[in-house]
Amino acid sequence: MEEKSSTEGDRLNKYLALRLGISRREADLYIEKKRVVINGEVATLGARVLPDDSVTVDNQPVGEVAFEYMALNKPKGYVSSRHSQGDVPTLYTLLPNNYHTLKPVGRLDKDSSGLILLTNDGDFAYHMTHPKFYKTKIYKVRLSRDLEPLHQQMISDYGVQLEDGPSKLSLERLSENDRKEWTVTMHEGRNRQIRRTFASLGYTVIKLHRTNFGDYALGDIKLGEYRTIKIS
Repeated sequence: MEEKSSTEGDRLNKYLALRLGISRREADLYIEKKRVVINGEVATLGARVLPDDSVTVDNQPVGEVAFEYMALNKPKGYVSSRHSQGDVPTLYTLLPNNYHTLKPVGRLDKDSSGLILLTNDGDFAYHMTHPKFYKTKIYKVRLSRDLEPLHQQMISDYGVQLEDGPSKLSLERLSENDRKEWTVTMHEGRNRQIRRTFASLGYTVIKLHRTNFGDYALGDIKLGEYRTIKIS
């Protein structure tokens, strides 16, 4: 196979991510396992693809794909995965079969509700979830008891130390007369970070509902319903 200039064509992992709805890391694994062939030759990491190239994965041609994007208002009690956990249903039970090929962009745990995006566009998912792109997420949170002013200051101004590093959240009261209900704004996406942050100070999060993720908001999407969206 004729060598291509390092500036010619698209990188193969990007090409596969866009067309297969996978991450670039997953695409690299496909290449490492010799599942990808370009013009009849097994592809290598770092390869590039020109418009006229023939690309196959597991002997199946890789062609253009129509990307789809969806916003779902996930209810509490559903997992954000393809497989149920015991008696706990997956969010795909809320969607028609023709949308079951879409993948969640990030996660909401079983006990959380609100906005979750789904897509078959791996590049979009990567840009929404990788920490370097700094996407803002906003949640409505209810605590088991009033948040003490000192703890509010610790979380907002200094952050609290968790086992995987410091956690700093922006907090805003929903009502001047209620210290249990808060709007929480964050830019990270560590596993159960909000719950763990409050738990470290002796609070239990009894409600966690995401309303915004980057440029996207729930708006008037009702709980358990979805809407196709256009990306920004």
